Amino acid sequence: MVKRYIATDCGSTTTKAIMVQKKEEGWRLIARGEAPTTVEKPFEDVTIGVRNAIRELEEITGIRLLDEEGNIIKMEKPTEREGTNLYVSTSSAGGGLQMLVVGVVKNMTAESAARAALGAGAIVMDVISIDDGRKPYEKVKRIRELRPDMILLAGGVEGGTVKHVVELAELIAAADPKPRFGSTYKMPVIYAGNSAAREEIKKILGDKVALYIVDNIRPTLDTENLHPAREKIHDLFLEHVMQQAPGYAKLMRMVDAPIVPTPGAVGMLIERVARKEQIEVLGVDIGGATTDVFSVFRNSEGELVFNRTVSANLGMSYSISNVMVEAGVKNVLRWIPFKISESDLKNRVRNKMIRPTTIPMTIKSLIIEQAIAREALRLSLEQHKMFATELKGVQKGGDIARAIGGEEERTLVNMMNLDLIIGSGGVLSHAPRRVQSALMMLDAFQPEGITRLAVDSIFMMPHLGVISTIDEEAAWEVFDRDCLIRLGTVIAPKVIAKEGKLILQATLEYPDGHTTHIDLHFGQIVRIDLPLGQRVKIHLDPRRGVDVGEGKGKKIVTEVEGGVVGLILDGRGRPLVIPENEHKRVEKLLEWFKALDVYPMLDSLEKAA
Repeated sequence: MVKRYIATDCGSTTTKAIMVQKKEEGWRLIARGEAPTTVEKPFEDVTIGVRNAIRELEEITGIRLLDEEGNIIKMEKPTEREGTNLYVSTSSAGGGLQMLVVGVVKNMTAESAARAALGAGAIVMDVISIDDGRKPYEKVKRIRELRPDMILLAGGVEGGTVKHVVELAELIAAADPKPRFGSTYKMPVIYAGNSAAREEIKKILGDKVALYIVDNIRPTLDTENLHPAREKIHDLFLEHVMQQAPGYAKLMRMVDAPIVPTPGAVGMLIERVARKEQIEVLGVDIGGATTDVFSVFRNSEGELVFNRTVSANLGMSYSISNVMVEAGVKNVLRWIPFKISESDLKNRVRNKMIRPTTIPMTIKSLIIEQAIAREALRLSLEQHKMFATELKGVQKGGDIARAIGGEEERTLVNMMNLDLIIGSGGVLSHAPRRVQSALMMLDAFQPEGITRLAVDSIFMMPHLGVISTIDEEAAWEVFDRDCLIRLGTVIAPKVIAKEGKLILQATLEYPDGHTTHIDLHFGQIVRIDLPLGQRVKIHLDPRRGVDVGEGKGKKIVTEVEGGVVGLILDGRGRPLVIPENEHKRVEKLLEWFKALDVYPMLDSLEKAA
């Protein structure tokens, strides 16, 4: 008996389908197909693109998946040549799920509500709070203008005051907001605040919006309860938003599990990886318009905490000019190992924005695009660090005023504790050489200590995320065997020292008994060939003041695993230091690129430099 699943991801421009099947060695990816998304005119029916993508699977495999009417052939016992057990889908077509978050205190309940929305796969359009500095009429105007898909309202701990959250409900009522899709239904509003205010909220909003009440997001100052709000966001996404988008009612009848927003499905998978292996993980999906960062880090109690942020203005095509503006031209130029004028760089970026589907045709264009990608990734992580923090407002001694605003925030993102980085999105998944993906993530994220690197091979994390809601074993096995490309391991000592100073001695003990010794000097990067699947014992002896994970000067003996790139010893310092002098900068970048064999044709670049 054959066991087979089909999954699609309906993106804003492309609908991607995958087929996975159980083989003797376990679940494997069988085929991948894609077709243009058909949510806009002249088709205005998302299922046309879905069927076209599935037809490509049929052509590749020779397996019949659609009947004469275009229905998916679902069977309890599919045969070698026909049928599937089930069909599931994710979607970000039509701009994905767009939400407005309203909360009482910006750094407390409003931020918890934003975490709930982001974790459910939403783009948060704005966060409105009592203390955000805007006048009431400005808030009303903003709520009216935004036209989100739904609103999340939160505020007040259990047993606390109801006054402020009621004020916010009155602002929403005064704005009388209209949803983005459909003029025939009311704006969905989820209330996830103090239960004592529920009756007042019902009186104020009951007739004006479609009101849904769930458990308080922040029942006490030191606890966060995001799950009920996230579940309701998913439900309403299906009931309201998806029903309004062209053809989605038909798609919902086709699927065997709820449709999940694409970023929500990717987040599910990254969270499952972290919890299954009990490791700390950082994931990134860099797209044309946005960059999503996902992380699972331990809090001060030792619990794994999931966070997601969307950098809505940082992307590699539609938003590429925004990356240049936010990063600054000098920060982009520091990654380019040849002379280029600011005006030439700006013109190249403008051309990419005007023609977003173009890909680099020369080695210089590729280096420039990957330089911009480093800055998009770096800025996205900076934004993520500010959001992924310990709960704010928790009293750790002292008065409530200090609890609300006075304490310095502590980000959960700890690069020394990080075990694994997973990169996804065109610029990382489709880089011509895998070592380019590795170096982009190294330069942008600057991991410390010992960290594994991986990329999503052909962008199937959303599909596997939604499959995991039905069959976790199948999703995990395909993710492990066919989705995740293990690049290898990086060892990056945390230190700033004089150029050329010895900072680390490393000895590798191979299973056959032979050893390799490496002296790592400051400013140097070394690549060692360590094939995929091979593990070696490594002795790390850092010099005084150098930390590789156990503290300054502390030795480590551990095992590291190889990958398609191998083992990288990164002695360039943390934070990474790039010479400001143009000649020295170009010289140093060329040295690093040569050491890792990042770009072919480097000789022609050196002549240009």
